[in-house]
Parts: sequence; structure tokens; C-alpha cells
Amino acid sequence: MGLAGMVLIVISWLALGRAEDAADWRQSLGLGKETVSHLHFYFHEISTDDNPTVVKVGGTQKTDPSTLFGTVWMEDSPLREGPENTSALVGRAQGLTGADNQSEFGLIMALAFGFTQGKYNGSSLSIFGRKGAADPVQQVPVVGGTGLFRMARGFAMVRTFLLSPDTGLAIIEYNVTVVHYESN
Repeated sequence: MGLAGMVLIVISWLALGRAEDAADWRQSLGLGKETVSHLHFYFHEISTDDNPTVVKVGGTQKTDPSTLFGTVWMEDSPLREGPENTSALVGRAQGLTGADNQSEFGLIMALAFGFTQGKYNGSSLSIFGRKGAADPVQQVPVVGGTGLFRMARGFAMVRTFLLSPDTGLAIIEYNVTVVHYESN
């Protein structure tokens, strides 16, 4: 057997060993097979009212009103099946958003979507990423999760459904594709 044949055997052996190690690693954490889930829900945010779901917690005195650069908000907003305020509550979005652009409005978001109903009750997804204002639909990365979404990764397609400065209501549509491991 020549050197090329031996190298091929060693590479095959290493690849097989790594696949077995990966399966052992997932099993030791109670992780089953990898699966893909698709979720669709609406984020309902209220900035005015007696019971706002988002409040300003920081910002400078010289904030440009067109960009709000430097402003930081704390979120605790409902997630609903539909855009109507009467649609079923499926969870809550909690975390921070901040205006991160000096030349146009844009947000950096660090949010956890905690689900309280249905199949995903008790599970959460974490997103961290930028949502600009220029595109009608933006992509935001899913960077983790808990419960049924352990070791989650993926993306959310985010679209503003309604933005009403007069009433302080914003409704944001989320279409999420997430890869995660099922529990054993």
C-alpha cells in the first residue's frame, strides 16, 4: 500500500471517529436528532399608555430626532399569533434594543422570545442582530435557545406590519427558521 492509500485510510478513520464523537456528545447532553422548525408570530409593542411594553432607559441629551442614535429601550412585549390585539398570546419578547446608527434609524436588538403556549411552552429563542430601516424585510440572526430550542441557530425575517407614532403602537411580523436538536 502506498502513501496515498495510507493517508486515505487515516482520513477515513478520523472522519468516522469524529462522527461517533459528535453522536456521543449530543447523547450525553440529552440531544436527539437535528430538526428545522418554522415559526410565525407578531411582536406587539406599546410605547405610550399607562402600561407600556417598552420604555426608554438611556440616551443622550443631544439625540438626533431622525436617528435617535444612542437611545436604549427595555422590552417586555407580547408575542401573538396574529396582528390583532385580540389574537392568542403565545409568549413574550424581553430584552434590549438600541438605536445604533448616526445617519439613519436602525436598531441593535438583543431579545429573548419566551414561549408560553402550545408545543413550545417553556422554550425560548434568543436573537441578536441589527434591524435597519432601509429594507422592508430584514434578517436577524437566531443565536441560541432553551427547552425544545436547545443549541438553536437560524434567522428571523422581520417586517414592520404597523407603526403608529400617534398611538405608540408597533406590530412587527416575525417569520423564524430555526435549526435545533430534539430532546431524547
